[in-house]
Amino acid sequence: MAERSFAKEVETLRIGDGEIFHGEGILAVTKALLQSGVSYVGGYQGAPISHLMDVLADAEPLMRELGIHFEASASEASAAAMLAASVNYPLRGAVTWKSTVGTNVASDALANVSSGGVTGGALVIIGEDYGEGSSIMQERSHAFAMKSQMWLLDPRPNLTSIVDMVELGFQLSEASNTPVMLELRIRTCHVYGSFTAKDNRAATFSLRDAMENPVRDTGRIVLPPANFSHEQEKVTKRWPAAIDFIKSRRMNEFLGAATGDVGIIVQGGLYNNLIRALEVEGLSDIFGKARLPIYVLNVTYPLITEEIVGFCADKKAVLLIEEGQPDYIEQAVNSILRKQDLETRIVGKDVLPMAGEYTGAVLRAGIAAFIKAHGESLGAAGSLGHNLPKQPDSPALDDLNALLPPRPAGFCTGCPERPVFSAMKLLEREMGPFHVSCDIGCHLFSILPPFNIGNTTMGYGLGWAGASAFNTQSDKRTISVMGDGGFWHNGLSSGVGNAVFNKNDNVLLIVDNNYAAATGGQDILSSRGKRESKSTGHSIQSAVRGVGVTWLKTVGSYDVAKMRDTLRDALTTPEKGPKVIVAEGECMLNRQRRENPLLAKKLKSGERLVRTRFGIDPDSCTGDHSCIRLSGCPSLTIRENPDLAGRSGRRRG
Repeated sequence: MAERSFAKEVETLRIGDGEIFHGEGILAVTKALLQSGVSYVGGYQGAPISHLMDVLADAEPLMRELGIHFEASASEASAAAMLAASVNYPLRGAVTWKSTVGTNVASDALANVSSGGVTGGALVIIGEDYGEGSSIMQERSHAFAMKSQMWLLDPRPNLTSIVDMVELGFQLSEASNTPVMLELRIRTCHVYGSFTAKDNRAATFSLRDAMENPVRDTGRIVLPPANFSHEQEKVTKRWPAAIDFIKSRRMNEFLGAATGDVGIIVQGGLYNNLIRALEVEGLSDIFGKARLPIYVLNVTYPLITEEIVGFCADKKAVLLIEEGQPDYIEQAVNSILRKQDLETRIVGKDVLPMAGEYTGAVLRAGIAAFIKAHGESLGAAGSLGHNLPKQPDSPALDDLNALLPPRPAGFCTGCPERPVFSAMKLLEREMGPFHVSCDIGCHLFSILPPFNIGNTTMGYGLGWAGASAFNTQSDKRTISVMGDGGFWHNGLSSGVGNAVFNKNDNVLLIVDNNYAAATGGQDILSSRGKRESKSTGHSIQSAVRGVGVTWLKTVGSYDVAKMRDTLRDALTTPEKGPKVIVAEGECMLNRQRRENPLLAKKLKSGERLVRTRFGIDPDSCTGDHSCIRLSGCPSLTIRENPDLAGRSGRRRG
């Protein structure tokens, strides 16, 4: 059960040619796929494209009408491998996931499909999770595009540009026999707007056609000698074909003023931020009518030499806005200009930060520095926006930090994972600290106060593998924590299977909350709910036993005492071999999404309902703050007790 239903919005995907589509970026992407005649779509959820997967799942009946096969893939690698259908057949397909973590997982399949090339259009829609809203390592997908030679699109954040890039992405892929990556930043995914729709269309060559008329071409398979030919083909055929297509279809845009002695080159996805910064500086209006030329890179790889040379030739300086590091584009542009003997000064990371998100404030500072140094004809930076409201001074951060309590991310109220770590804290009191290898998921919040549990995290489903080096004689065992989503994604083979094979003598705690909760509550193999198009209800315990684990216990997540005792048993038993504890407790958010409509229906029909309320009994409370120290209850705070005769620091709901 996903956190948000798009059932109503999905109906708007049926509109036809000439009608105006209004909605969110992820809905526009889905509509563009339907208009492009795709044959298959797959992916794995993760911000900022989790809702794209939810839209696709809700649109599955519509896709079936068009003969489109949809899969909620087991992992990003599974999704990427779907592109094999486009290698020998003129089948258009799209896959999607969160990047860069998902692209890491998918990179083996991507390298293979990029080497052999494709016949049908292959589109990889990546949610670029970079910047202040991100929860992952700060890396760029650009490196993957360059490594495997996949073309990288970064559309301007408006629906028309997004839809155009989806449709052109398929055409570019087919024209150059190369997979295309469509990079969607968080603002692009969730921007609202409109565009003129086209009719949805079924593929002219279907999956059934391919199955009934199989094609075999060993020249597309990555084996000698074909693999050597693939590299040559990339350079001699695919690259020139891509360059010609990008130029002829004008995928990059020249906006702003027609001429000027200074200009700006910007990644398409940053265009809206740029225009806002220029507006504040008095260099543009809100609609993008800028006072200096702007070259918008809707295609950031490959770069088009002729376009760059033409844009820079009559300018003394150009500001290059490239978010993140390394500065791939800046290096490439400088190389292009020097080879053409152009002396245009490229200004980039010298006035803009090498790393970090380019927010409006960051861009304003960089633009002001650039204009001050090179844009005399445009006026002094800062004086240009004299007719705009004065920007407020920066807040006194030191004062605010002293006044405002910290609010780090944490477990939800009622989360079944919270008591699991309370049990671990209690056990630490008895046995002392132990090494804990963490995984990706909601349970990773255990690393924060008040639990402070967790030493490392290596990736989704890699919690137990992250402790495999500690499989040695010691007075203590390690504990690894893994969620049910990570277990099915990668953990069963890389974690449990690896531990069984290597006779690991440590402990794995699997947090089973019925869903891939951290990404929005999507169903997985062990989910209890029934799905028409998916097979669920497959127990984690059966899978664990199936690969050879014999020491296996199941405990309810909310039973703190039993969880503590079971963990103690696992850490002290003389029995050798891998030990697995499954902590079962449904995600409280998804439970409420499931139960609240049923309760509302009962109330509407006049039935009586009893709702449980929790509070603190002042006569029972000892004032030791264990509910905060051991549980981190988010509903409680501490304040001084005004009763001088009483206990100070009572907890209060």
